[in-house]
Amino acid sequence: MRRRLVPAALLLPLALLLTACGGNSAASTSTDTDGSGSVTLRVGDQKGGSEAVLRAAGELKNLDYKIKWSTFTSGPPLLEAVNAEAVDIGGVGNTPPVFAAGAGSKITVVSAWHGTSKGDTILVPNDSKLTSPRQLKGRSVAVAQGSSAHYQLVASLKQAGLTLGDIDVKYLQPADALAAFTSGKVDAWAVWDPYTSQVLEAKRGRVLTTGDGITNGLSFQVASPSALKDAKKAAVVKDYLERLRRAQDWVYTHPEKWAEVWAKDTGLPYEVALAAVKRTYATRVAVAVDEPLIASEQQIADTFAELKLIPKKVEFKSFVDTRFNGSLPPSTSTPRPSKES
Repeated sequence: MRRRLVPAALLLPLALLLTACGGNSAASTSTDTDGSGSVTLRVGDQKGGSEAVLRAAGELKNLDYKIKWSTFTSGPPLLEAVNAEAVDIGGVGNTPPVFAAGAGSKITVVSAWHGTSKGDTILVPNDSKLTSPRQLKGRSVAVAQGSSAHYQLVASLKQAGLTLGDIDVKYLQPADALAAFTSGKVDAWAVWDPYTSQVLEAKRGRVLTTGDGITNGLSFQVASPSALKDAKKAAVVKDYLERLRRAQDWVYTHPEKWAEVWAKDTGLPYEVALAAVKRTYATRVAVAVDEPLIASEQQIADTFAELKLIPKKVEFKSFVDTRFNGSLPPSTSTPRPSKES
């Protein structure tokens, strides 16, 4: 029997493809944050992203520089803008920088956060007979190409003794993948929060496996090398990163408040937003851009190079700047505990 479609109100628009996402959509409108001083920091953002959390945490007060925000639907086009020097800095997940580096883009990772990967999942319908990743052989799996979910799928299959060649990969962006998943057109869906929480809260599927212990759970702020060469702008970047780190601390201590703000900003149902915050976003801790981090990202780069999904081998260490580490803990530090109920 054909599965019922999930209510249309629960289908997230492409504008909600958060930092983990692949995709190819570009920027939308720009807004300004008032501040004093002559320096303007141009920030690439995503819906419900840095601007929203900084504002909610009170970290956009007393700025001695201005911020010009440009909103992107996903990480790859944001990094294209960084490469083109259209923005100075922006936040993305662990995989878009690898693809940008593979394309020869001028980008520099300047800051990192480490969280759990419990929200990075392979989902199956409630009535699926699949109980382990090994049983995905010969099955159809939806995933966004070039996303963190893409790598999580590859890594999960490898742990199960399988490869991408053993499954029927359906490269679909999340909105299309959700429709395919809920209508029974694919057997499984590799995805991230808040989509994981959306499906689970709507009771439209269950978790086959997560990326916890399989993927690195990292997310980044990535800057333009030209911006970093400007001493005044580099000082502004330093202040901006410190504000983001304090805002993340605020999210951990105020998950319900952040979920309320995030839901209003993105159109997510509050219950979905809260579940995603507790499972994934509140767990993030600021960490140093260090050798273990570089090695972890190098593994992702090597994996996609071997699959010929990026055009050339990437030396990830050539795309980082460690000057903003300060006294941050190492990248291997344990994320904050999940606040899932």
